[in-house]
Amino acid sequence: MSATKATSKSKSTPSIEDPQTPLREQLVALLKGGQAHATLDEAIKDFPAKLRGTVPANLPYSAWQLLEHLRIGQRDILDFSAPPTGGYHPIPWPDGYWPKSPEPPSAHAWDATIATIHKDQKLFEDLITKPAADLYKPFRWGDGQNLLREALLVADHNAYHIGELVLLRRLLGCWHK
Repeated sequence: MSATKATSKSKSTPSIEDPQTPLREQLVALLKGGQAHATLDEAIKDFPAKLRGTVPANLPYSAWQLLEHLRIGQRDILDFSAPPTGGYHPIPWPDGYWPKSPEPPSAHAWDATIATIHKDQKLFEDLITKPAADLYKPFRWGDGQNLLREALLVADHNAYHIGELVLLRRLLGCWHK
């Protein structure tokens, strides 16, 4: 075959696109939120520091506890989906997922937790968008879970508790909308 024919043949060969790309893009958009509900950043924007540890009447937790629960749950799902060296180690349910104290342990804990939530969400997005990651293939560990299921779980869990943060803010009289 001549060089001309080889070149023209390779130009006419379509590039192989990851067939899961559209789904990956939708999952990332779902994780970022804001399509049908408030985003985390909207739910926590200008949250008064003096109210972060307040437990409203008839609710079991404060905004701090909800925020920290979001961090812990998302990290646990990330660790399950891409186990660190040494493998996945489950957190005791329910005690390991909720902080005991309604108050943040320090003045900077609130901001540190938010930064960690954002960092871990980005790590999860990177995991989802990696073309080598098969969204449908069951993990070698667990009970048949796969990356798609875990991405949907993170999005669902976060949306639920972000909604609770908005409701909690309304009850405390500090919702800005």
